[in-house]
Amino acid sequence: MSLFKIKAKDSRGGVVSETIEAEGQRDVIDILRRRGLTILGIEVAQAKGKGKASKKRVKTEDVVVFSRQLATMVDAGLPLIEGLRTLHDQIEHPGFRNVVAGVIVHVEGGNSFTEAIGKYPQVFGPFFINMVRAGEASGQLAEILNRIAEYLESTESLRRKIKMAMMYPGIVSAMAIVITILLFVKVIPVFEGIFADFGADLPLPTKILIILSKIFRQYFLLVVLAVIGMVMFLMHLKKTEKGKLVMDKITFKLPVFGDLFKKVAVSRFAKTLGTLIASGVSILVAMDIVKEVSGNKLVENAITNAAERIREGKSIEEPLQQSGVFPAMVTKMIGVGEKSGKLEEMLAKIAQYYDDQVNALIAGLTSLIEPLLIGFLGIIVGGIVISMFLPIFKLTAIIGG
Repeated sequence: MSLFKIKAKDSRGGVVSETIEAEGQRDVIDILRRRGLTILGIEVAQAKGKGKASKKRVKTEDVVVFSRQLATMVDAGLPLIEGLRTLHDQIEHPGFRNVVAGVIVHVEGGNSFTEAIGKYPQVFGPFFINMVRAGEASGQLAEILNRIAEYLESTESLRRKIKMAMMYPGIVSAMAIVITILLFVKVIPVFEGIFADFGADLPLPTKILIILSKIFRQYFLLVVLAVIGMVMFLMHLKKTEKGKLVMDKITFKLPVFGDLFKKVAVSRFAKTLGTLIASGVSILVAMDIVKEVSGNKLVENAITNAAERIREGKSIEEPLQQSGVFPAMVTKMIGVGEKSGKLEEMLAKIAQYYDDQVNALIAGLTSLIEPLLIGFLGIIVGGIVISMFLPIFKLTAIIGG
């Protein structure tokens, strides 16, 4: 499959320039002829999956807009292929534009919409693809596309809030590290030279600081390499099954943030599973999708065990409770939902409750973190400054005496 840059004239004499994905040039010609276009030129752009356009990540916001606009056009009675062509012409993201061009090619070639987007899992993902499959099977594609957009907007909004909550302490901590390094490398050596001229015994905190500065300067490169090595080791560890499980366990046990991450995981589980079941996706397929998008190995293992119990004809409540990941309230509500036949309603209530919990926790963390970080900066930087000025205070007292 390759990408082709084409130029053609439409029936009104206007020039059309776009990128089309196809097996070969003959397929491109057939597509353009079916669209009633007069070919002016065809040029091979690149092989599928290569080049800058395909490497640029498609943002969730782009997929949300695509879903909402396509839902509106399908609901208005516009044929799917016409809606896709209209959206293709107004998409600005080059990579996403190429993907939609490829989807159009596959739909025109006789594939269903589900099959067409299924060829681009890196953009649409298993959740989107299976939701569309359910929409096409039930004849409610427009409604399902709107549900997809609402779900993606909700999860993206939550992700942004968490990112903002984590960003502030990250920036302040980075500033503290940079300031400390500058003090150790540039400022303390200057004071060390001044204190050497005094010929007097230095206070203990100052001596310790000077020794630490010498060690840091002497082994600076080694420290940098050690930090880089540690980062690379953690990145490699996260790619392994056991490593990811260990890191996810640690994440849930972190002070303050561990509770936040656990609530986010529960909210995502309930929201995704509830949306899929409400859209007509079977429970086992829905569980497999939720497992893929969970983003946490502990949650993934719990869902895998629950899915196996469901295949055996048993309840989902017990394995989720035994996992230790999901609170008792969540598993009990899921159990009630199963028995009453209102599982999707219970999941929606769980998701809403934990969304509110996450929002409240983020608001509390934001107000709590600021004074803690200011105190942390004051202790680190202030402690260094005071230690360096202690000999000066001592000398002033001697002179004054």
